[in-house]
Amino acid sequence: MITVPARCVCGPHDGFRRTTIERRDPGPHDVLIDIAYAGICHSDIEHARQLRAGAATSYPLVPGHEIVGVVSAVGAQVTKFKIGDRAGVGNMVDSCRVCANCLIGLEQYCSGKRVLTYNSPDRDGRSTQGGYSQKIVVDEAFVLRIPPSIPLPQAAPLLCAGITMYSTMRHWKVGPGARVAILGLGGLGHVGVQIAKALGAHTTVFELSPAKREDALRLGADAYHLTSDGAALKALANHVDLLIATVALSDHLDVLLDTLALDGSFVNLALPDKPLTIPAASLLNNRRSIAGTRSGGLAETQEMLDFCAEHGIAAEVEVIAADGIDDAYQRLLAGDVRFRFVIDNSTL
Repeated sequence: MITVPARCVCGPHDGFRRTTIERRDPGPHDVLIDIAYAGICHSDIEHARQLRAGAATSYPLVPGHEIVGVVSAVGAQVTKFKIGDRAGVGNMVDSCRVCANCLIGLEQYCSGKRVLTYNSPDRDGRSTQGGYSQKIVVDEAFVLRIPPSIPLPQAAPLLCAGITMYSTMRHWKVGPGARVAILGLGGLGHVGVQIAKALGAHTTVFELSPAKREDALRLGADAYHLTSDGAALKALANHVDLLIATVALSDHLDVLLDTLALDGSFVNLALPDKPLTIPAASLLNNRRSIAGTRSGGLAETQEMLDFCAEHGIAAEVEVIAADGIDDAYQRLLAGDVRFRFVIDNSTL
């Protein structure tokens, strides 16, 4: 076993503290990655603070599923990576690999046993531990190549925020001439704007605050509207093909749904505290659809990384030291970040 430094939380109300965790010795198909940076996702907070209804957290917990670094060892039968390669790990480290979904590259919908990067029973029965640590061992089938043109700190959030937005737009066939609206310009939304624009879509941002308007337009948005501006939203009625919600909705859902054109789709990526209230008439009008989606499979995640490299897309991040994780959690909950926190793992 390999012993590595990490940062863990031991209860829903505890702060992060230094610890050591064990990683398995690399097997024939395993890759050992020296982690350089780990992004902080909102779902990290939900697990660390046990905020998800019906989802238990196994403590002590080492979060982190936006992991980038450099390969430092490979198993004897590894063919995709060599020592010194830039590599990344997203929110999965294994799956059954034999169910119908896995066989077509949709490991995120594995109907057998999907193993998440942290807080999930691993192949040895122990709970997985994530990227707030110095090293990780992962089967090469679940490791991604990080293109050289994307700086590692800016690449880390692409392994969650990037693939979630990319997979959504690919599934709903976003391309030139499509009209995409993104609700929320946060960790997911700011990457989504860049991806939508690169795919050729007319891109609109819906936001609660006027403070992010300049950022949205700089990142490629064609329009920016406040969710509280009823007149502006009504003027957009029947004008949107795909509306992606990256934040939990509480108000104005009926008006937002009315922006959808014929066969338009509303795709929810957030986990609100209470069930969504959907006006049935809004769905009947224009044959609209409502859906949700997980992130993406391994092949699609690699495709996303290569697409981002080709189009100069990256996350905008604030790099923090490990001692600042608790403060970063508080700031993220308050919306005080442009647009993603990334931990410098050399400070662990």
